[in-house]
Amino acid sequence: MKRLFSLLLSAALLTSTALPAASAADAADTTLTRLTQSVKQTLELDTEDYSSFRGDYAEQELATVWYLYWDGEDSSLSVSALEDGTIVDYSLDADQAVTAPGQSMPAFPQGDPEQAKAAAQAFLERVLDPTVESVVLEAPSGLDSLNGTSYRFSGTILIHGLPSPLSYSITVRAEDNVVTRFWRDVPETSFLGDIPASNADVSQKQAAEQLQSTLSMRLEYILPEGADTAVLCYLPNPVHNFYVDAKTGKLVDLTELQQDMYLFGGENSAAGDAAAPESGLSEAEQAGIQQMEGVRSSQTLDEGLRAVPEYGLKNYELVRSTFSVGEEEEDGQVPVTCLLQYSYSAGDRVSTRTFTVDARTGEVQGIYSYLPWEEGDKAALTSAQAQSRAESFLQSYYGGQWSHLALYETSGQTVEPLDDSEDGPSYVFQFARQENGYFFPEQYYTVGIDAKDGSVCSLSYQYDPSVSFDSPEGVLSDSEALQAWMDTYEVTLGYLLVPQPLDGSDPVEQRLEQMGYTSYYNLKLGYTLERETLYRGIDAKTGEPVSYAWQEEPEGLTYSDLEGHWAQSYAQRLAQYGVGYGGGSFQPDKPLTQWELVCLLYSLQSTPLNPDEADEEIRNAAYSAAYSMGVLTREERNDTAVLTRSQLVQYLLDGAGYGSVAQLEGIFTCAYPDRDSIPADGLGYAALAQGLGLVSGPYAGTRSATRGEAAAMLCRLMER
Repeated sequence: MKRLFSLLLSAALLTSTALPAASAADAADTTLTRLTQSVKQTLELDTEDYSSFRGDYAEQELATVWYLYWDGEDSSLSVSALEDGTIVDYSLDADQAVTAPGQSMPAFPQGDPEQAKAAAQAFLERVLDPTVESVVLEAPSGLDSLNGTSYRFSGTILIHGLPSPLSYSITVRAEDNVVTRFWRDVPETSFLGDIPASNADVSQKQAAEQLQSTLSMRLEYILPEGADTAVLCYLPNPVHNFYVDAKTGKLVDLTELQQDMYLFGGENSAAGDAAAPESGLSEAEQAGIQQMEGVRSSQTLDEGLRAVPEYGLKNYELVRSTFSVGEEEEDGQVPVTCLLQYSYSAGDRVSTRTFTVDARTGEVQGIYSYLPWEEGDKAALTSAQAQSRAESFLQSYYGGQWSHLALYETSGQTVEPLDDSEDGPSYVFQFARQENGYFFPEQYYTVGIDAKDGSVCSLSYQYDPSVSFDSPEGVLSDSEALQAWMDTYEVTLGYLLVPQPLDGSDPVEQRLEQMGYTSYYNLKLGYTLERETLYRGIDAKTGEPVSYAWQEEPEGLTYSDLEGHWAQSYAQRLAQYGVGYGGGSFQPDKPLTQWELVCLLYSLQSTPLNPDEADEEIRNAAYSAAYSMGVLTREERNDTAVLTRSQLVQYLLDGAGYGSVAQLEGIFTCAYPDRDSIPADGLGYAALAQGLGLVSGPYAGTRSATRGEAAAMLCRLMER
């Protein structure tokens, strides 16, 4: 059968990898024959060992894509391609050899990134159109985690050397540099029309001036991570995405064009009560009872809520109350909250209102409502009336904060509904803290007003009176800040997907119109604002870009006490993969305890721990991981025991799956200078440690091990 299939393919006698589009008269088997031969020639495939083959296709919105599948005893292969032979997707699945003897101890990834890069480049040269497309391979990912087996390259396909919206990904197996995965975006399924020429009639400077005109900023307070004084920062207002057409110089609102692509719009809405946390008493009954001291009954809490007419509970019935004990806070207090759920039925309509309150004081922490709203319903009050009620509520019950609040609206953020003619179940207003004439929106009160009865139907807030505020003296001007923000961007010339109106002039456009599209993507040459680094805003006094707190956190593990130490390279090699100790110090000469070894091994599969700060729950979790690895048994647990070098070797080899071999008697020998001091029941472990390179020089099995020695032995073991 395979021989017959090969002869059938060879009969096509194709001389190039590109195929003409199949004509309407082509039978599916004829097209499949030609396409399969083209794919084999392009990818230089040897398919003789596959025992089965099939092909099918899908007529997508813009083009037809064929899917080819080969299956064999040891591997399978799938390729997606257009009718002209362009490769869209490639996937090779082959059986992998299993590393012996065990898999519980991970290994460092193996491979040569330069060889993998060369393999990826060679593959791309076969599947890209060299007259139009190119790729600049960046540094690969994939081997930055333990047990990694492949390199992955991904990025943008350049068109005529310029950035484009087309992406690609290619995966290379590390052990033999074979490409196992590839996918790409292709013009035929991404946009209508042809690829424009790459020459621009508009200069970068002209484009920059127009793009800068789309930017605006607002001056507000922000609170840096870990600080207690808020500082002023220019923050960008939300804006649409714009580009400047490189041919006409026209400034185009890309976001607006994308919003208008579809004839049929839709809005998804959902409402439901937040899940209430389970409450209950701990095993220590006395401690549990003490936690509930001072908690008010649900009846008392309900009476307090009904005493506030603004909550509109006159017609509502309390249907459920759930008490929940929280985590102990820094001051030693254990918070208890109560979730009170109310319901009101009017015919077949059911409204709900849920309050979260402090169960000891009755202070309302949040309100949520579900208000049914049907077509034809009308609001009983205007947006202005609703805002007045929200303000009166805050002034009456949060007077101390109200004097520091103001209605918060920025560009792109307005009160809903947008005007009085747009009815809805509620009006929502956000009031942000304002100091020295500037907003501090991280602290706020958000109030919802029921559009039918004017009651307060939602409430959330965040307010900390202890925060102080930096003086506004010496801040940059608006224009200076805007220029500093503009300087964080690069004005980049490239290809863009831009929606263009459909006119139904061909079957493809007619099909798109039937699917609800009023416009569809074409490829345009244009300038856009691009940047590699994400910034929050511009410091109002220095003019420097402000990063987010998470960007300033150091990546990976770092230590302050390894410089010049013999174990430095081992500890840092492990740290590259998140293996080691938290806390910033390694203490390489410290005698190693059993608990410290368990912490080190725990980091192989979870977050690194600081051995001096882990609580009992974390300790138990770490030890459970060590048990599952086979490092030690529950009976052997002794957190404070200082390990000898021989114990360290045994734990590591047991965890790596060598224990059963090491315990065989009479088959091992070793060449340590202190070989005669090694007991018979430890000779197997000592010999394996020498053979695997864990230990060199004297074995010194009875000497206390150190943290540095643990790092060195683990590192050497993971190099296998």
